[in-house]
Amino acid sequence: MKYAIGIDLGTSGTKTVLFDQLGKVIASKTIEYPMYQPKNGYAEQDPADWYNAAVNTCKAVITESGVSPDDIAGVGISGQMHGLVMLDENNDVIRRSIIWCDQRTAKEVEQMNELVGREKLIEITANPALTGWTAAKILWVRNNEPDNYAKCRHILLPKDYVRFMFTGEYATEVSDASGMQLLDVPRRCWSEEICKKLDIDMSMLAKVYESCEVTGHITAEAAALTGLKAGTPVVGGAGDNAAAAVGTGVVTDGKAFTTIGTSGVVFAHTAAPSIDPKGRVHTCCAAVPGAWHIMGVTQGAGLSLKWFRDNFCAPEKETAKYMGVDEYYLMDKEAETVPIGANRLIYMPYLMGERTPHLDPDARGVFFGLSAMHTKKDMLRAVMEGVAYSLRDCVEICREMEINVSDMMACGGGGSSPLWRQMLADLYNCPVKTASSKEGPALGAAILAFVGAGIYKSVPEACEKIVGTDKICEPVQADVPTYESFYRLYTQLYPAMKDCFAALASIG
Repeated sequence: MKYAIGIDLGTSGTKTVLFDQLGKVIASKTIEYPMYQPKNGYAEQDPADWYNAAVNTCKAVITESGVSPDDIAGVGISGQMHGLVMLDENNDVIRRSIIWCDQRTAKEVEQMNELVGREKLIEITANPALTGWTAAKILWVRNNEPDNYAKCRHILLPKDYVRFMFTGEYATEVSDASGMQLLDVPRRCWSEEICKKLDIDMSMLAKVYESCEVTGHITAEAAALTGLKAGTPVVGGAGDNAAAAVGTGVVTDGKAFTTIGTSGVVFAHTAAPSIDPKGRVHTCCAAVPGAWHIMGVTQGAGLSLKWFRDNFCAPEKETAKYMGVDEYYLMDKEAETVPIGANRLIYMPYLMGERTPHLDPDARGVFFGLSAMHTKKDMLRAVMEGVAYSLRDCVEICREMEINVSDMMACGGGGSSPLWRQMLADLYNCPVKTASSKEGPALGAAILAFVGAGIYKSVPEACEKIVGTDKICEPVQADVPTYESFYRLYTQLYPAMKDCFAALASIG
């Protein structure tokens, strides 16, 4: 029996899982780390936290499992997308990473449109200029921290920094690189035209691989720290959502998934690059060679529920400790006691601005309809429903583009919530399934490692052997019209408040 390690470098923590070649979890370990918000709309993390978490979780799963490092066929890394890691000539990190949900780059987005042109950006990178994506962050550092920019010799994405520390190779892969806005997405290579117009030195960019290709091997130094064998291959891996697609079997046309992690995503596989000319959803290279995916993103999905938990649910946390259950389980049970529509309370989950469908970094969270009769439980239910409404926005655009999203999987932390899955099934009016494995991105990264190591011939073949379906949540037809009424009202709120969000952002 051969094994593979999947490292999922997330925003709240890194989870590393050791799988056997049939996808069974042998051992798992998670280490959390902080996010820094020095100003409203800013979001940063320390790359050293990612590396230390990856090292220590690898060491933990190998030690716990008792599996011989000789039998570990490969390592795959899944990672939060869009983060900017800058290294100097000594390969030292120059500044904290500006991560995916940071919204400081509105001026740089305007600059990109001026230098390249909105239509040309969409034509080459398959997406309009976006505040959260990497190119705008590079320009922000150049515009605001010229000394730091002058020191920069290498630009990496979060997971690719861990790869560099493990292998010594400056490498990335097509799915994650698609989110930098420097990649020619239809051609799956860096765009010389974009880099030239933005005056970004292409020598700073890593070599681009397909997600299941071997990009390097574990160094002796990394082996001593992690417990892995020196020479173990490390494959390209994938951005978190592309890896989740592999881990849930969304690797052929007609398949889609919804994930509720820190952000929320609706993701659909396609054999050809399909681009929304309005730029409301994102087109990226898939982790399957020669394929692409369409992705709608809501910034503050699971983040909204975590924010509510951290600020208002201390009693649930204490009770959960005594009961030996997860506090989110208790929160689910409380929200179930509230009727659909949260007693006419609607939540807009724009804590960190919004991507799909509004592309507005100034948007902020709102409780609409709050009255003296509402309780914490009503607000909790409204938060969960508001996230589901935002994901329905993504589905609507996919349907408008004639992308099939009827074979829907659910994954991410929120996907483990029966109540949230039922909300999605009722709002999408289609069955919502869960995969037999709950490991999504980590399993996807491991599957890519198995393919790179030659255990399986292709990603679809590996998924057919490894990925299965667990639960199927059918829509409750009697509830569909009720949700539809609240969703239609939800869609009217942002247009009514758009100017107010901009005005708020301009104050002080």
